[in-house]
Amino acid sequence: MDFIEELKWRGMLNNMMPGIEDELKKGMATAYLGFDPTADSLHIGHLVGVMMLRHFQRCGNKPIALVGGATGMIGDPSMKSQERKLLDEETLRHNQEAIKKQLAKFLDFESDAPNAAVLVNNYDWMKDFTFLDFIRDVGKLITVNYMMAKESVKKRLSGENQQGMSFTEFSYQLVQGYDFLTLFRDRGCTIQIGGSDQWGNMTTGTELIRRVLGKEAYALTCNLITKADGTKFGKTEGGNVWLDAARTSPYKFYQFWLNVADDDAERYIKIFTSLEREEIEALIEEHRQDPGRRVLQRRLAQEITTLVHGTDNLKAAEEASQILFSNNTAQVLHTIDENTLLDVFEGVPTFTVSRADIDGNIRLADLLVEKAQVFPSKAEFRKLVQQGGFSVNKEKITDPQATASTSMLLQDKYIIVQRGKKQYYLLIVQ
Repeated sequence: MDFIEELKWRGMLNNMMPGIEDELKKGMATAYLGFDPTADSLHIGHLVGVMMLRHFQRCGNKPIALVGGATGMIGDPSMKSQERKLLDEETLRHNQEAIKKQLAKFLDFESDAPNAAVLVNNYDWMKDFTFLDFIRDVGKLITVNYMMAKESVKKRLSGENQQGMSFTEFSYQLVQGYDFLTLFRDRGCTIQIGGSDQWGNMTTGTELIRRVLGKEAYALTCNLITKADGTKFGKTEGGNVWLDAARTSPYKFYQFWLNVADDDAERYIKIFTSLEREEIEALIEEHRQDPGRRVLQRRLAQEITTLVHGTDNLKAAEEASQILFSNNTAQVLHTIDENTLLDVFEGVPTFTVSRADIDGNIRLADLLVEKAQVFPSKAEFRKLVQQGGFSVNKEKITDPQATASTSMLLQDKYIIVQRGKKQYYLLIVQ
Protein backbone atom coordinates (compact mmCIF):
# COMPACT_ATOMS: atom_id res chain seq x y z
CA MET A 1 0.00 0.00 0.00
CA ASP A 2 1.09 3.54 -0.81
CA PHE A 3 0.19 5.79 2.12
CA ILE A 4 -0.24 9.01 0.12
CA GLU A 5 -2.34 7.31 -2.57
CA GLU A 6 -4.44 5.69 0.16
CA LEU A 7 -5.19 9.10 1.67
CA LYS A 8 -5.94 10.66 -1.71
CA TRP A 9 -8.60 8.17 -2.84
CA ARG A 10 -10.16 8.22 0.60
CA GLY A 11 -10.45 12.04 0.42
CA MET A 12 -8.37 12.51 3.55
CA LEU A 13 -5.37 14.46 2.26
CA ASN A 14 -5.41 18.24 2.68
CA ASN A 15 -1.80 19.40 2.34
CA MET A 16 1.73 18.02 2.51
CA MET A 17 5.23 19.39 2.30
CA PRO A 18 7.34 18.66 -0.78
CA GLY A 19 9.65 15.68 -0.41
CA ILE A 20 7.39 13.62 1.83
CA GLU A 21 6.70 11.03 -0.87
CA ASP A 22 10.44 10.49 -1.37
CA GLU A 23 10.82 10.13 2.40
CA LEU A 24 8.18 7.40 2.46
CA LYS A 25 9.92 5.50 -0.34
CA LYS A 26 13.10 5.10 1.70
CA GLY A 27 11.58 2.34 3.85
CA MET A 28 9.70 2.28 7.14
CA ALA A 29 9.00 5.87 8.13
CA THR A 30 7.94 7.21 11.54
CA ALA A 31 5.20 9.80 12.00
CA TYR A 32 3.43 11.26 15.00
CA LEU A 33 0.04 12.76 15.70
CA GLY A 34 -0.79 14.74 18.82
CA PHE A 35 -3.90 14.22 20.97
CA ASP A 36 -5.33 16.73 23.38
CA PRO A 37 -5.66 15.08 26.82
CA THR A 38 -8.21 17.50 28.29
CA ALA A 39 -10.78 14.66 28.53
CA ASP A 40 -10.46 10.97 29.39
CA SER A 41 -11.98 10.00 26.07
CA LEU A 42 -11.53 10.80 22.42
CA HIS A 43 -14.59 11.80 20.39
CA ILE A 44 -15.35 11.15 16.74
CA GLY A 45 -13.74 14.47 15.78
CA HIS A 46 -10.42 12.76 16.57
CA LEU A 47 -11.14 9.77 14.34
CA VAL A 48 -9.82 11.26 11.09
CA GLY A 49 -6.36 11.58 12.62
CA VAL A 50 -6.63 8.15 14.27
CA MET A 51 -7.56 6.57 10.94
CA MET A 52 -4.61 8.30 9.26
CA LEU A 53 -2.29 6.71 11.82
CA ARG A 54 -4.05 3.39 11.24
CA HIS A 55 -3.48 3.59 7.47
CA PHE A 56 0.10 4.73 8.10
CA GLN A 57 0.75 1.59 10.14
CA ARG A 58 -1.07 -0.65 7.64
CA CYS A 59 1.34 0.68 5.01
CA GLY A 60 4.26 -0.68 7.03
CA ASN A 61 5.21 2.52 8.84
CA LYS A 62 5.60 3.27 12.55
CA PRO A 63 3.01 5.55 14.22
CA ILE A 64 3.61 7.54 17.37
CA ALA A 65 0.60 8.80 19.33
CA LEU A 66 1.63 11.83 21.36
CA VAL A 67 -0.54 12.78 24.32
CA GLY A 68 -0.05 16.50 24.85
CA GLY A 69 0.38 16.55 28.61
CA ALA A 70 2.52 19.70 28.45
CA THR A 71 0.70 21.42 25.59
CA GLY A 72 -2.61 20.40 27.23
CA MET A 73 -1.56 22.54 30.20
CA ILE A 74 -1.30 25.53 27.85
CA GLY A 75 -4.11 25.20 25.34
CA ASP A 76 -3.78 25.38 21.58
CA PRO A 77 -5.04 28.73 20.20
CA SER A 78 -5.81 27.23 16.78
CA MET A 79 -9.50 27.60 15.91
CA LYS A 80 -10.24 28.69 19.52
CA SER A 81 -11.75 31.99 20.62
CA GLN A 82 -10.63 31.76 24.23
CA GLU A 83 -8.19 29.98 26.51
CA ARG A 84 -8.94 26.59 28.02
CA LYS A 85 -8.75 25.53 31.65
CA LEU A 86 -5.42 24.05 32.65
CA LEU A 87 -5.10 20.48 33.97
CA ASP A 88 -3.11 19.00 36.84
CA GLU A 89 -0.68 16.11 36.33
CA GLU A 90 -2.86 13.46 38.01
CA THR A 91 -5.76 14.23 35.66
CA LEU A 92 -3.44 14.23 32.64
CA ARG A 93 -2.03 10.77 33.53
CA HIS A 94 -5.53 9.35 33.98
CA ASN A 95 -6.63 10.79 30.65
CA GLN A 96 -3.51 9.43 28.94
CA GLU A 97 -4.22 5.85 30.01
CA ALA A 98 -7.86 6.11 28.96
CA ILE A 99 -6.89 7.48 25.54
CA LYS A 100 -4.31 4.73 24.99
CA LYS A 101 -6.96 2.05 25.59
CA GLN A 102 -9.12 3.62 22.91
CA LEU A 103 -6.25 4.01 20.45
CA ALA A 104 -5.31 0.35 20.96
CA LYS A 105 -8.51 -0.60 19.15
CA PHE A 106 -7.15 1.08 16.01
CA LEU A 107 -3.38 0.67 16.33
CA ASP A 108 -1.07 -2.22 17.17
CA PHE A 109 0.84 -1.24 20.31
CA GLU A 110 1.54 -4.73 21.64
CA SER A 111 3.22 -6.79 18.92
CA ASP A 112 6.98 -7.15 18.48
CA ALA A 113 6.74 -5.87 14.89
CA PRO A 114 9.26 -3.12 14.08
CA ASN A 115 6.38 -0.78 13.22
CA ALA A 116 4.44 -1.31 16.47
CA ALA A 117 2.81 1.91 17.63
CA VAL A 118 4.24 3.92 20.53
CA LEU A 119 2.49 6.26 22.97
CA VAL A 120 4.45 9.20 24.38
CA ASN A 121 3.57 12.20 26.55
CA ASN A 122 5.34 15.49 25.93
CA TYR A 123 5.04 16.31 29.62
CA ASP A 124 7.82 13.77 30.20
CA TRP A 125 10.42 15.88 28.39
CA MET A 126 8.96 19.28 29.19
CA LYS A 127 8.39 18.98 32.97
CA ASP A 128 12.06 19.52 33.90
CA PHE A 129 12.75 22.06 31.17
CA THR A 130 13.19 25.39 32.98
CA PHE A 131 11.76 28.56 31.52
CA LEU A 132 15.22 30.10 31.17
CA ASP A 133 16.58 27.02 29.39
CA PHE A 134 13.60 26.97 27.03
CA ILE A 135 13.79 30.61 25.93
CA ARG A 136 17.59 30.31 25.59
CA ASP A 137 17.72 27.00 23.69
CA VAL A 138 14.47 27.14 21.72
CA GLY A 139 12.98 30.63 21.89
CA LYS A 140 15.97 32.31 20.24
CA LEU A 141 15.73 30.06 17.17
CA ILE A 142 12.32 31.28 15.94
CA THR A 143 11.60 34.97 15.41
CA VAL A 144 8.50 36.75 16.67
CA ASN A 145 7.86 37.86 13.07
CA TYR A 146 7.71 34.20 12.01
CA MET A 147 5.33 33.32 14.84
CA MET A 148 3.09 36.36 14.26
CA ALA A 149 2.62 35.37 10.63
CA LYS A 150 0.79 32.17 11.62
CA GLU A 151 -2.90 32.19 10.77
CA SER A 152 -3.95 30.94 14.22
CA VAL A 153 -2.15 33.87 15.86
CA LYS A 154 -3.48 36.48 13.44
CA LYS A 155 -7.06 35.27 13.91
CA ARG A 156 -6.87 35.49 17.68
CA LEU A 157 -5.26 38.93 17.66
CA SER A 158 -7.92 40.31 15.33
CA GLY A 159 -10.79 38.41 16.94
CA GLU A 160 -14.12 39.97 17.77
CA ASN A 161 -13.81 39.47 21.52
CA GLN A 162 -10.70 41.70 21.60
CA GLN A 163 -9.27 39.61 24.43
CA GLY A 164 -6.06 39.12 22.52
CA MET A 165 -3.73 36.21 23.26
CA SER A 166 -1.72 35.45 26.36
CA PHE A 167 2.01 34.81 26.20
CA THR A 168 1.23 31.25 27.30
CA GLU A 169 -0.84 30.60 24.19
CA PHE A 170 1.53 32.53 21.95
CA SER A 171 4.31 30.16 23.00
CA TYR A 172 2.25 27.08 22.10
CA GLN A 173 3.71 26.67 18.62
CA LEU A 174 7.24 26.70 20.07
CA VAL A 175 6.35 23.91 22.52
CA GLN A 176 4.73 21.85 19.76
CA GLY A 177 7.72 22.52 17.52
CA TYR A 178 10.02 21.28 20.27
CA ASP A 179 7.95 18.06 20.45
CA PHE A 180 8.72 17.40 16.80
CA LEU A 181 12.41 18.18 17.34
CA THR A 182 12.53 15.78 20.31
CA LEU A 183 10.82 12.94 18.44
CA PHE A 184 12.97 13.53 15.36
CA ARG A 185 16.16 13.43 17.42
CA ASP A 186 15.22 10.58 19.82
CA ARG A 187 12.99 8.36 17.69
CA GLY A 188 13.80 9.16 14.08
CA CYS A 189 10.35 10.67 13.55
CA THR A 190 10.44 12.65 10.30
CA ILE A 191 6.73 13.32 9.71
CA GLN A 192 4.04 15.06 11.71
CA ILE A 193 0.38 14.38 10.91
CA GLY A 194 -2.50 16.62 11.95
CA GLY A 195 -5.63 18.50 10.98
CA SER A 196 -5.44 21.34 8.49
CA ASP A 197 -5.85 23.85 11.36
CA GLN A 198 -2.49 22.63 12.72
CA TRP A 199 -0.43 23.51 9.63
CA GLY A 200 1.14 26.60 11.20
CA ASN A 201 2.22 24.78 14.37
CA MET A 202 3.53 21.83 12.36
CA THR A 203 5.66 23.90 10.00
CA THR A 204 7.18 25.64 13.02
CA GLY A 205 8.41 22.19 14.03
CA THR A 206 9.99 21.49 10.66
CA GLU A 207 11.67 24.92 10.76
CA LEU A 208 13.03 24.23 14.24
CA ILE A 209 14.48 20.89 13.11
CA ARG A 210 16.10 22.57 10.11
CA ARG A 211 17.70 25.27 12.27
CA VAL A 212 18.88 22.97 15.10
CA LEU A 213 19.87 19.83 13.20
CA GLY A 214 20.17 21.03 9.62
CA LYS A 215 17.84 18.25 8.48
CA GLU A 216 14.51 18.03 6.70
CA ALA A 217 11.26 17.02 8.37
CA TYR A 218 7.77 17.00 6.89
CA ALA A 219 4.18 17.91 7.73
CA LEU A 220 1.04 16.32 6.33
CA THR A 221 -2.52 17.40 7.11
CA CYS A 222 -5.95 15.90 6.71
CA ASN A 223 -9.15 17.73 5.87
CA LEU A 224 -11.35 18.95 8.70
CA ILE A 225 -14.56 17.01 8.24
CA THR A 226 -17.86 18.83 7.79
CA LYS A 227 -21.34 17.61 7.03
CA ALA A 228 -22.92 17.99 3.59
CA ASP A 229 -25.06 20.87 4.86
CA GLY A 230 -21.94 22.71 6.06
CA THR A 231 -22.55 22.21 9.78
CA LYS A 232 -19.94 20.84 12.16
CA PHE A 233 -19.23 17.12 12.06
CA GLY A 234 -19.44 15.07 15.23
CA LYS A 235 -21.80 17.26 17.22
CA THR A 236 -25.34 16.34 18.24
CA GLU A 237 -27.88 18.18 20.37
CA GLY A 238 -26.34 16.41 23.34
CA GLY A 239 -22.79 17.54 22.46
CA ASN A 240 -19.83 15.48 21.28
CA VAL A 241 -20.15 11.86 20.18
CA TRP A 242 -17.59 10.18 22.43
CA LEU A 243 -15.74 6.88 22.05
CA ASP A 244 -16.26 6.12 25.74
CA ALA A 245 -19.44 4.06 26.22
CA ALA A 246 -20.12 5.82 29.54
CA ARG A 247 -20.28 9.17 27.75
CA THR A 248 -22.01 8.08 24.52
CA SER A 249 -23.73 4.69 24.64
CA PRO A 250 -22.93 2.17 21.85
CA TYR A 251 -26.58 2.55 20.77
CA LYS A 252 -26.30 6.32 20.36
CA PHE A 253 -22.90 5.90 18.71
CA TYR A 254 -24.37 3.42 16.22
CA GLN A 255 -27.38 5.67 15.62
CA PHE A 256 -25.16 8.66 14.80
CA TRP A 257 -23.57 6.83 11.87
CA LEU A 258 -26.83 5.18 10.83
CA ASN A 259 -28.51 8.57 10.45
CA VAL A 260 -25.90 10.45 8.40
CA ALA A 261 -27.04 11.91 5.08
CA ASP A 262 -26.44 9.97 1.86
CA ASP A 263 -23.75 12.36 0.59
CA ASP A 264 -21.98 12.21 3.93
CA ALA A 265 -22.16 8.41 4.01
CA GLU A 266 -20.28 8.20 0.69
CA ARG A 267 -17.44 10.28 2.14
CA TYR A 268 -17.44 8.84 5.65
CA ILE A 269 -17.23 5.19 4.64
CA LYS A 270 -13.91 5.99 2.91
CA ILE A 271 -12.58 7.98 5.86
CA PHE A 272 -13.75 6.03 8.90
CA THR A 273 -13.35 2.40 7.78
CA SER A 274 -10.51 0.25 6.53
CA LEU A 275 -12.63 -1.35 3.80
CA GLU A 276 -10.82 -1.74 0.48
CA ARG A 277 -11.54 0.55 -2.44
CA GLU A 278 -13.33 -2.06 -4.57
CA GLU A 279 -15.73 -2.99 -1.76
CA ILE A 280 -16.50 0.64 -0.97
CA GLU A 281 -17.18 1.47 -4.61
CA ALA A 282 -19.52 -1.54 -4.86
CA LEU A 283 -21.37 -0.43 -1.71
CA ILE A 284 -21.74 3.12 -3.07
CA GLU A 285 -23.16 1.79 -6.33
CA GLU A 286 -25.56 -0.52 -4.49
CA HIS A 287 -26.68 2.38 -2.30
CA ARG A 288 -27.32 4.64 -5.29
CA GLN A 289 -29.57 2.02 -6.84
CA ASP A 290 -31.84 2.05 -3.78
CA PRO A 291 -31.00 4.78 -1.23
CA GLY A 292 -34.01 3.83 0.90
CA ARG A 293 -32.27 0.66 2.07
CA ARG A 294 -29.45 2.80 3.55
CA VAL A 295 -26.83 0.18 2.66
CA LEU A 296 -23.97 2.63 3.11
CA GLN A 297 -25.11 3.95 6.45
CA ARG A 298 -25.65 0.46 7.85
CA ARG A 299 -22.25 -0.79 6.77
CA LEU A 300 -20.56 2.38 8.01
CA ALA A 301 -22.29 2.09 11.40
CA GLN A 302 -21.41 -1.61 11.65
CA GLU A 303 -17.72 -1.12 10.82
CA ILE A 304 -17.00 1.82 13.10
CA THR A 305 -19.14 0.56 16.01
CA THR A 306 -17.35 -2.79 15.88
CA LEU A 307 -13.96 -1.05 15.92
CA VAL A 308 -14.82 1.15 18.88
CA HIS A 309 -17.20 -1.01 20.94
CA GLY A 310 -16.81 -4.60 19.71
CA THR A 311 -19.18 -7.10 18.07
CA ASP A 312 -21.34 -7.74 21.17
CA ASN A 313 -22.16 -4.06 21.58
CA LEU A 314 -22.81 -3.77 17.84
CA LYS A 315 -25.34 -6.61 18.05
CA ALA A 316 -27.02 -5.00 21.07
CA ALA A 317 -27.16 -1.63 19.28
CA GLU A 318 -28.67 -3.21 16.16
CA GLU A 319 -31.28 -5.03 18.23
CA ALA A 320 -32.11 -1.87 20.18
CA SER A 321 -32.48 0.02 16.89
CA GLN A 322 -35.31 -2.32 15.91
CA ILE A 323 -37.33 -1.85 19.11
CA LEU A 324 -39.40 1.05 17.80
CA PHE A 325 -40.07 -0.58 14.43
CA SER A 326 -40.64 -4.25 15.18
CA ASN A 327 -43.26 -6.25 17.04
CA ASN A 328 -40.79 -9.01 17.93
CA THR A 329 -38.55 -7.16 20.35
CA ALA A 330 -40.16 -7.86 23.74
CA GLN A 331 -37.26 -10.08 24.75
CA VAL A 332 -34.70 -7.46 23.73
CA LEU A 333 -36.37 -4.90 26.01
CA HIS A 334 -35.75 -7.16 28.99
CA THR A 335 -32.05 -7.64 28.16
CA ILE A 336 -30.75 -4.21 27.13
CA ASP A 337 -29.02 -2.07 29.77
CA GLU A 338 -30.64 0.95 31.40
CA ASN A 339 -28.67 3.60 29.47
CA THR A 340 -29.59 2.06 26.12
CA LEU A 341 -33.24 1.74 27.17
CA LEU A 342 -33.35 5.44 28.06
CA ASP A 343 -31.52 6.36 24.86
CA VAL A 344 -34.00 4.43 22.70
CA PHE A 345 -36.96 6.16 24.32
CA GLU A 346 -35.36 9.57 24.71
CA GLY A 347 -37.91 12.32 24.17
CA VAL A 348 -41.06 10.22 24.60
CA PRO A 349 -43.65 11.45 27.15
CA THR A 350 -42.63 10.31 30.63
CA PHE A 351 -44.73 9.75 33.77
CA THR A 352 -43.68 8.85 37.29
CA VAL A 353 -45.94 6.37 39.13
CA SER A 354 -45.88 4.79 42.56
CA ARG A 355 -44.30 1.39 43.16
CA ALA A 356 -47.06 0.77 45.73
CA ASP A 357 -49.62 0.88 42.92
CA ILE A 358 -47.67 -1.64 40.84
CA ASP A 359 -47.17 -3.91 43.87
CA GLY A 360 -50.90 -3.66 44.52
CA ASN A 361 -51.76 -5.02 41.05
CA ILE A 362 -53.55 -1.88 39.94
CA ARG A 363 -55.62 -2.26 36.78
CA LEU A 364 -53.84 -0.90 33.72
CA ALA A 365 -56.90 1.20 32.91
CA ASP A 366 -56.67 2.94 36.29
CA LEU A 367 -52.90 3.30 36.09
CA LEU A 368 -52.89 4.83 32.60
CA VAL A 369 -55.83 7.18 33.10
CA GLU A 370 -55.65 8.27 36.75
CA LYS A 371 -51.97 7.89 37.70
CA ALA A 372 -50.37 8.60 34.32
CA GLN A 373 -52.31 10.51 31.66
CA VAL A 374 -51.59 8.13 28.79
CA PHE A 375 -55.31 7.87 27.95
CA PRO A 376 -57.95 10.59 28.38
CA SER A 377 -60.53 8.02 29.54
CA LYS A 378 -60.97 4.39 30.46
CA ALA A 379 -63.42 4.01 27.59
CA GLU A 380 -60.71 4.99 25.11
CA PHE A 381 -58.30 2.55 26.81
CA ARG A 382 -60.80 -0.33 26.50
CA LYS A 383 -61.54 0.54 22.88
CA LEU A 384 -57.84 0.45 21.84
CA VAL A 385 -57.25 -2.82 23.73
CA GLN A 386 -60.21 -4.45 21.99
CA GLN A 387 -58.88 -3.25 18.63
CA GLY A 388 -55.49 -4.87 19.34
CA GLY A 389 -53.60 -1.55 19.34
CA PHE A 390 -52.18 -1.50 22.87
CA SER A 391 -48.93 -3.01 24.15
CA VAL A 392 -46.85 -3.04 27.31
CA ASN A 393 -43.13 -3.63 26.78
CA LYS A 394 -43.91 -4.57 23.14
CA GLU A 395 -46.29 -7.36 24.29
CA LYS A 396 -49.88 -6.95 23.14
CA ILE A 397 -52.51 -6.64 25.88
CA THR A 398 -55.90 -8.13 24.92
CA ASP A 399 -57.77 -7.99 28.27
CA PRO A 400 -59.25 -4.58 29.19
CA GLN A 401 -59.25 -5.71 32.85
CA ALA A 402 -55.52 -6.59 32.86
CA THR A 403 -53.50 -5.45 35.86
CA ALA A 404 -50.00 -4.07 36.21
CA SER A 405 -47.45 -6.16 38.06
CA THR A 406 -43.80 -6.09 39.06
CA SER A 407 -43.08 -8.67 36.34
CA MET A 408 -43.60 -5.85 33.83
CA LEU A 409 -40.73 -3.77 35.23
CA LEU A 410 -37.68 -3.29 33.02
CA GLN A 411 -34.48 -2.72 35.01
CA ASP A 412 -36.82 -2.95 38.05
CA LYS A 413 -38.14 0.59 37.42
CA TYR A 414 -39.48 1.17 33.89
CA ILE A 415 -42.55 0.22 31.86
CA ILE A 416 -42.90 1.00 28.15
CA VAL A 417 -46.45 1.66 27.03
CA GLN A 418 -47.39 1.76 23.34
CA ARG A 419 -50.56 3.19 21.80
CA GLY A 420 -51.03 2.25 18.16
CA LYS A 421 -47.90 1.91 16.02
CA LYS A 422 -45.90 4.98 16.94
CA GLN A 423 -47.04 6.50 20.25
CA TYR A 424 -44.76 5.49 23.12
CA TYR A 425 -44.78 6.43 26.80
CA LEU A 426 -42.22 5.73 29.50
CA LEU A 427 -43.41 5.02 33.03
CA ILE A 428 -40.83 5.45 35.78
CA VAL A 429 -41.80 3.45 38.84
CA GLN A 430 -40.63 4.89 42.16
